[in-house]
Amino acid sequence: MAGEPSLGVLLFIAYRAMENRAFDAVVAAGRDDITMAQAKLLQRVNEEGSRLGELAESAQVTKQTAGYLVDQLEAAGYVERRPDPNDARARLVCLTDHACSIRPVADAAVAEVEAEWAAHLGGRRMAQLREALARLREIADPSAK
Repeated sequence: MAGEPSLGVLLFIAYRAMENRAFDAVVAAGRDDITMAQAKLLQRVNEEGSRLGELAESAQVTKQTAGYLVDQLEAAGYVERRPDPNDARARLVCLTDHACSIRPVADAAVAEVEAEWAAHLGGRRMAQLREALARLREIADPSAK
């Protein structure tokens, strides 16, 4: 309908609200040495490590910007660069224990938001929303295949 936000905007608004709550919880837990930009990149580091180019693509930033953010995260002790065992010329950005200790705080904030949404929408609608978004991921997320 004319004048109403597109579905993409509505999805972004919901995502941004959840992301802000998780970030605020991390800061409230004493991790005020990380910025939102750093956190956005940090959440994209795979468990086994990620190449800088992959992080840049995933975060939709230039490789230079990703490198700058990784430098900052490394200086703060959130990541470390290690040799890629599959390619001697490449390096992986890997999470440290310091970074992994943030995850339970952020996960708890996300769970709290999801519970609020479920209370607002009702259990059935929340389950339908999750199912619909999971189905859309099949065609929208190349890494899901």
